[in-house]
Amino acid sequence: MIALVMLIFLCIPMSCIALMIRLTSNGPALYWSARVGKDNVIFRMPKFRTMKIDTPPVATHLLKNSDQFLTPIGKFLRKSSLDELPQLFSILKGDMSFVGPRPALFNQDDLVALRTQKGVHVLVPGLTGWAQVNGRDELPIPEKVAFDEYYLYNRSVLFDIKIILMTFVKVLRREGVKH
Repeated sequence: MIALVMLIFLCIPMSCIALMIRLTSNGPALYWSARVGKDNVIFRMPKFRTMKIDTPPVATHLLKNSDQFLTPIGKFLRKSSLDELPQLFSILKGDMSFVGPRPALFNQDDLVALRTQKGVHVLVPGLTGWAQVNGRDELPIPEKVAFDEYYLYNRSVLFDIKIILMTFVKVLRREGVKH
């Protein structure tokens, strides 16, 4: 219900972002990324497109010079986390929740394997999560999974609210975003 209300409230800003993407680069406004969901089931997650259409489908940190692949407004969208807004549709569909481990790319085998080993794969992935607010892009995979595992065993409504509030602070400060 909250995702639907947010989508209604954000439909004009999201339309403006989509238009800015289309006016400043070739290709669609949305990028549909194959992601690993609950129980390691692959789903398609929408994001506003921040990279050029010929960018290899790998995690951004694996690109030699990721800045060369960014669209003219891509860096701003990533730093402000506005590229994540279309994921509200994934929350509505049930592929994601507001809080949980961030969904891994389909080809992040090391992350998926470690999450599976630690039992984290049983969680619905989230728009934000405990690892997100504790380092985001700066965390090595074992540390990220340790935060995900901590969330698995300590999740509660109050913990989710804490994570959401911490997310707003991190986004406003633009902390933890490398690419």
